[in-house]
Amino acid sequence: MSTLQLQLRHARLWPKSFGVAAGLLLFAAASSATTFTFNTDPFAGIPNPPPVIQGEPSINFNPATDSFAFNPSAFSFANNIQFANNTIENLPVANVNAIVLQTLDNDKNPATPFGARQAAELIGAHVTTPGPGVFIYFNSTLQLDRLVFSTNLTDPNANLAVLARFPNLSGQTGISALPSFSSANFTATPEPSTLLLMGIAGSLLVLVNFNLALKPENNT
Repeated sequence: MSTLQLQLRHARLWPKSFGVAAGLLLFAAASSATTFTFNTDPFAGIPNPPPVIQGEPSINFNPATDSFAFNPSAFSFANNIQFANNTIENLPVANVNAIVLQTLDNDKNPATPFGARQAAELIGAHVTTPGPGVFIYFNSTLQLDRLVFSTNLTDPNANLAVLARFPNLSGQTGISALPSFSSANFTATPEPSTLLLMGIAGSLLVLVNFNLALKPENNT
């Protein structure tokens, strides 16, 4: 499994000082999975944000292998991710902050749009534990899945920021993919010190193996 740090609209790359460690991790891993990292609060530096921040990047996401990593310093819910995936009536009402919403409509009228705000209203009327979090839903107008950050999941009018859309999960494919998301798709970014230690350990392992390979055979 490999990790690919991407520069998203609402994400920043790890500092360059950790590039070597990340490179070693990449070198040692297979390229079967991608981690999309979100390091920056999407509302930072916006005194009066709009109700919904859009203009999100398009990424291809595979729920079977890929994951999202949230920096706890920017997304406090990442300190204790509590995942749930279900229709609105079957979601837990408390202790949840990473939601995959399988419900596709809020008013039983397919002619009206079902967007980020409508999804947030459903969640806000159901969840009782206040706090920030993220949710994935199927947008009826765009006909694809999107990842959204809410400043307060219990508030149907909370500020929202769409973090990403998934063009590969569109139409019936996007609807069918919703139940396949799991807690493994939602992680916190490792602390820089942890990443650095992993890089140092990887470097030592590479050096040890290199020295062993160069050691001459003893034919005596």
